[in-house]
Order: sequence, then structure tokens, then C-alpha cells
Amino acid sequence: MSWEAVIGIEVHVELATRSKMFCGCAVSFGEDPNTNTCPTCLGLPGALPVPNRAAIESILAIGLALECRVSPQSVFHRKNYFYADLPKNYQISQFDIPVCVDGHLDIELDGETSRIGIERAHMEEDTGKSTHVGDGGRIHSARATRLDFNRSGVPLVEIVSRPDLRSAAQARVYAQELTSVVAELGVSDARLEEGSIRFDANVSIRPDGDTDLGTKVEIKNMNSFRSLERAVEYEMARQVDLVETGGEVVQETRHWEEESAVTHSMRTKEGSSDYRYFTEPDLVPMVMDDQWVATIRSTIPELPAQRRARLVASGLESEAAAVLSASSPQLRQIYEDTVGAGAPPRAAANWVVGDLTAAARRSEPEVIRITGNDLAELISLVDSGRVSTSAAKEVLEGVLGGEGSASQVAEERDLIQITDVSQLIAVVDDIIEVNPKAVSDYRSGETKIVGFLVGQVMKATMGKADPKAVNDLVRERLED
Repeated sequence: MSWEAVIGIEVHVELATRSKMFCGCAVSFGEDPNTNTCPTCLGLPGALPVPNRAAIESILAIGLALECRVSPQSVFHRKNYFYADLPKNYQISQFDIPVCVDGHLDIELDGETSRIGIERAHMEEDTGKSTHVGDGGRIHSARATRLDFNRSGVPLVEIVSRPDLRSAAQARVYAQELTSVVAELGVSDARLEEGSIRFDANVSIRPDGDTDLGTKVEIKNMNSFRSLERAVEYEMARQVDLVETGGEVVQETRHWEEESAVTHSMRTKEGSSDYRYFTEPDLVPMVMDDQWVATIRSTIPELPAQRRARLVASGLESEAAAVLSASSPQLRQIYEDTVGAGAPPRAAANWVVGDLTAAARRSEPEVIRITGNDLAELISLVDSGRVSTSAAKEVLEGVLGGEGSASQVAEERDLIQITDVSQLIAVVDDIIEVNPKAVSDYRSGETKIVGFLVGQVMKATMGKADPKAVNDLVRERLED
């Protein structure tokens, strides 16, 4: 039997607000454990929550970027469950009236575009962090568990896709695209390595052609796009093997083990009824009026997909447009300024995604000193033949080092090519005169000898002659 995968992704985004969702504690990564806490985020008796307006504006921005419909009213609920890193024994979240619903995100894989539905984006608070001390860092083998509540109460947006993904590769591309959107909005730093954005995958299988959904399994602990793809691939294969050998898929939560590249059962998956949702009594409903939503909509920047489409329309290849679109804001701005200064888009993109990106990676922090006018001037020097392609890299090095404009560096480092034909003719004639055998060989049919003569001219001019002009002149003089 042939099987089809049905995959949905739940994405948790930690917002980059200054304070937590329902209290005034700072949101900060890497602080000493339990230093950014207060009675509210620790769930102490009598402490009351107050919603963070900036967090609500952030989820509105996310929802609008994903073409979601914004609910006119939205309500917070209590999600009840008991775990050590949840100090209140419930999480303030949302249930049936989330902030944003019914959106979509388009992804492209192997030249094919797929529209992935967004079921909802809702607002909640993050939990604390549990560190299991012992072999492997797993709870079952831990000698102790340490709790850090600095993260408890951090604003968290959960974005739930519809089960529209059909492969592990699609799941990876979806996660990458959504991460790019979130980062572009500036509502989160979206760093996987710091847990600012986290992915859970819901995976099931069904016979090809069937429309019914199978029993889904949720996978957790995937801390990279590669891990997500590998985990989904493994789980798809595990479920197919299980069913084809007479077993039955159980709805459960499984833990991805990076080193062994397998998933392990954690617990039976809860249903919504297990959480006993009820309306949060300490918070009133939120009202998202049209003017507020319109104001947030006006702040949405150009998103990655829009930027890629614009760059392709300007003449870039789709691959170059994708790489450039994913570059840092500074590098993208240098590209825009370079094209604005008159440089051809393809040449500007090649320099930015190549040499400038490499220079930025070598810099600490990743900031480089060059303007769009500088790069446009360098490209013009190369296109006009005044500077060779190889010498241009040296010119760029000087510009980045603060030695001046591209023309100034080329002059100071004596990198301007000799393009004056009268100068070149004299050198070419000298080289031909002292190499009579090469001339004789050429006239006997050994045309490859031209390369030798061109090389001698380049050596005589210390590499400053225009190679194309030299090549043409050598052939012309040999034919005389």
C-alpha cells in the first residue's frame, strides 16, 4: 500500500517585548536563574495579571502578515495542567476565541508553490524552564530537576497550521519561511538556538487517495530546521512500519532524540477536554477595533516572499533573489543603495551575496563599512575595464578598510588597468619582437601561442594591462 503523510506544525514564538505578558518583569535571555520574577509570574496568591499591550500588537502584526482574520473580540482562558515548571498549575492561554484565525503562508519547494493554511494564532504565556541533571539530560535518568522561572510569563504566540503539509521537506521550508516572516516583523529575534522560536510537529499517515485524517503523533524537542525534517521523516517511516506490521498508531507526544535520530514516547497525548479550559476570571475580553488593526497593518514591512518576487522582477535569478532576501538588513540595504546608484542588479547582487557577505561574517559584530555608492563605483570600474575582476577584490578590501572610495583605492594601490591602445601597442610590439619563434609558430598554425604572448605582455605591464585589449592587439599584430 502507498501512504501519504499529513503534517501540521505548531510554532511557539517568544516575543521581544521589554516586559512579560502579565507583569512588569524584564524579558531577558541568559540572566542568572530566577532573577526576573515577581509574585505574578510565580503564581503567588493575590497577584493579578495585566495584559501587555505591546505583545497584543505583536500578535496582530503576525496575524496580518499571515493574512489572518482578526477577531473583533478575543478572550483569555485558563489551560489547566500540572507540571513543575508551571507555577500557577494553569497557563493563561486562549481557547475558542483566539486573536487571529484563518490565514495562510505560501511556501516554495522545487519550483512548486504550496499554500499552507493557518488555523489560528493565539496569545499565551510561556512556562518556566526545567533542567534535568543527570545522564542524557532526560527526566527518567535525572538525579535532580532544577527550575528557572525567568522564562515563566514571557509573551508567547502560538501559530497553528492546518494539516496541509505532505512531506518532511515541506515542513522544513514552512518552518524556515515562517521564521523569516517573524524575524522581518521584528516582533522576536526568532533564534532557534535560544528557544525564541520552537516547533512541534503533528504527524499522521493515511492511504494515498484517502481524505480521512489518521491518528496524529506530536513530536517535540526539535531545535533546528534539520532536526525538524529528520524527525518528521523518521516518524513517517515509523508509523508506516508500525501499521504494515499489524500495529496501531497511538495518539501521543514523542521526544526527538537528536543523537540517535529516533523519537521516544513521552506521554499519551491530551485532548482539549483534559485541560478543562475556562474563561480567565481576572482578565476582561480584549477588543480589537478597526482603527487599531489598521494602525498595526500600516507598520507591516515588505515580507520575504514579496521581496523575493520584487527582486526576481528586477532581473535577478530566483536563487540569487532568495539568498539576497535572507541576508542581513545591512547587506540588503547596501544592495538597494547600489542599484539606486545605477549599478546593474545582477552585478550588485553577486558582490553582496558573495564578497560582502563573506566580509560581514569575518567582522565582529557583522557590520561592514561600505556604501551603495562605493560598491556602484567599484562595479563601474570593472565594467569599464579600468579595474580587472581580480584587482577589484583588492580594491574592495581597501574600501572596507577605510582607505577611501573605490577610485581612490584603485589609484593609491596602482590597480588601474592600462587601456590606452597607444601604450599597449608599444609593449605588444616589443614582446613580439623578442619572441620570433612564437610568431613563427603562430603563423604555422599554432594559434594557442597567443596565450603565451598575452601572458608576456601582462607580465611586462605588471598585470595592469586590459587582458581583452591585449589579446585583440596581439592577434592583430600577428596577422600583419
